Amino acid sequence: MTSVIFFVPLLVAMVTAELHAPDPPYDCPLCFNWIQKQKSRCNWVKSPSGVVHVLEGEATWVRCPLFHHNDSSRNLTWYRGLEQPIADNARLSKERDKLYFQPAVAKDAGCYTCMLRSEQQWACAVMCVIVVPRPQVAPEGRKCNWPLATALLQVVAPLQCDTTLDCPDWQEAVDMADSAPNVTWYHECVPAGKWTSNREQDGARVVIHYMVDHYQGVYVCQVHYQRAGRALHFTRRLSVTAVMPTFLPKEPSVLHPTAEHVFRVTPGSDARLECRGHFPYLDSDRDIWWSVDGKKLDQLAEPRFSESNKSVISKHGDDIVTRVLLIRNFGYEDLGKSYNCSVRNRRGFHTRRAQLEVEASVPSLELACGLSVMLVTSMLLLAFYHVFRLELLLLYRSWFGTDERHTDDKEFDVYISYARNSDEEKFVLRTLRRVLENDLGYTVCIFDRDSLPGGTITDETLSFVARSRRLVVVLGPGYARQGSQALLELKAGVDGLAGGHLRLILVQYKRVRRQEWVRELRRARMALAVVRWQGEPSREMTSRFWKKLRLELPVRRMPGTRGDEESGKEAGLMTTAGLLST
Repeated sequence: MTSVIFFVPLLVAMVTAELHAPDPPYDCPLCFNWIQKQKSRCNWVKSPSGVVHVLEGEATWVRCPLFHHNDSSRNLTWYRGLEQPIADNARLSKERDKLYFQPAVAKDAGCYTCMLRSEQQWACAVMCVIVVPRPQVAPEGRKCNWPLATALLQVVAPLQCDTTLDCPDWQEAVDMADSAPNVTWYHECVPAGKWTSNREQDGARVVIHYMVDHYQGVYVCQVHYQRAGRALHFTRRLSVTAVMPTFLPKEPSVLHPTAEHVFRVTPGSDARLECRGHFPYLDSDRDIWWSVDGKKLDQLAEPRFSESNKSVISKHGDDIVTRVLLIRNFGYEDLGKSYNCSVRNRRGFHTRRAQLEVEASVPSLELACGLSVMLVTSMLLLAFYHVFRLELLLLYRSWFGTDERHTDDKEFDVYISYARNSDEEKFVLRTLRRVLENDLGYTVCIFDRDSLPGGTITDETLSFVARSRRLVVVLGPGYARQGSQALLELKAGVDGLAGGHLRLILVQYKRVRRQEWVRELRRARMALAVVRWQGEPSREMTSRFWKKLRLELPVRRMPGTRGDEESGKEAGLMTTAGLLST
């Protein structure tokens, strides 16, 4: 509540001119505008209850601040405005220093003046009565309809403790009622009769024996009483907020920086130091600040230093406050200064020094160049391997490959299976056999050439395949028709593949659709190494066809001028190097 204050000597006001009031009370412009038009006849006295709000239909009163206990009520006069004396009636009555509205109605809104006569002068005070209309419908979104006009009284209740709530102005009702008033309490629209045993209504007050979180909220007390045969009432509200228990420590503390925390700073850039303090609930002032070399920032003549509150986090009255120290253009000379984060309330003081360390600079240019070189080198190596993969594998085999002739007792390196009387037969006899035997030094078995006349075809075929290290299947459109020699060779090779003592190599001389493959080929195709003949481009010994085929065949070192092992390795290396150069 605010009040209007006018102090003007009566004699000066009567002799001189009209007196104008100072700044108006913001919530009662009506009375201010009215009093501005009046000629001063009084000493205007401060009114502690300058504005009174009342809900239409409820009882209220205004008190004259001029009256004292030793004064006579006969010298006190009430006016509506300044000219209309108020006479007692059934609804408005005067008793000593109070003017009662029993109850207040809409037409009661306005300004009321009380005058106290003395031997030398009159003293006056003005009060404003604002009558709030009672709503006909409950406000939308409200749990229940509590149309109230008076201010919400704030009350704090410590958790796990007992708390007593008194209904405001209840004693006034006791003084003016004909009998003891009746008080009804509600919490969030729930009457006191439905509360638990941890809180109860005791006469006109509420006793909370053990405060818990869900006891917070708005409490409403309704006071009903009889006065001069009239049934009157008024309503008051209290907002109860739970706070931390009183038996907990109330000294403040610095949460950040911790004793181990180190702030990383970069010379030439702005540095931000964060101070976070914990303030337990206390109904008193608190403070948090940064100090540099023992001085607060307002004592430093250094514009580069500034601080500001970043955030406040509250829970049950306990606050965590963050304050940031900003140092613009941080320099090496700032490292030698002392930076302290401090907190204080009426229970104690705590401070902690911040540790600063220059952040290690990363040579970005050198790092970028190094990473670029590594990336380019990796890409070049990857491209080199992609282009010369076969040559590198051949070079590795020539040095570290194992000659299978030393690990098994087989007679042939390669058994060639092909369709007779076809283009594949010409390719085998004129090209494939010649290169394998003459140029690469493999022992090759061809059934039509190496079998003895008069023998059993099936037995000799199975014997030749079993005595070979590789089965090369030359695939063409006429290969492996049912009942042919090629089919028998293929079946023997598939059986050897399943036994783990033979490897199959598929040389695709001409393209054949997968639908035309015989069943044995479809069974073994996942394990087959496929080498495709490309025609004229594959005839040269440096073509990819011969390189891939050599990778699938047993290890053989190219013939050299010397017969020992070292000469074989040297010849293999020279040959592979020649392939690389191409």
